[in-house]
Amino acid sequence: MSPRRNRPKAAGSSGQSAEDDHAGRYGGWQSTEDWQGEEWSVRHVAGASAQGKTYRCPGCDQMIPSGVPHVVAWPEHAGVDDRRHWHKACWNAKDRRTTRVRRSRNAPRF
Repeated sequence: MSPRRNRPKAAGSSGQSAEDDHAGRYGGWQSTEDWQGEEWSVRHVAGASAQGKTYRCPGCDQMIPSGVPHVVAWPEHAGVDDRRHWHKACWNAKDRRTTRVRRSRNAPRF
């Protein structure tokens, strides 16, 4: 067992870039994935950074409650307006879903 480090690390010695720090600020990491012939930026968001906010998942058309860890994805060439918040399971199952969301007759349309 090694002793605990009591001195703070010097600034800039962590080896992380400013972009890595920006992604870490939101409680997750960012990567790039290929989906539907496009490059998508995917950021994993921790539940603590999603407090007080709710989103609708495009995969299942259900609400993502406040404080729940989830995924934010957008096409790399697109802007901020094209970001979508997904449940992690829905993002992982996106290739197995149909293109049309099936709602019950009484479900509200958003």
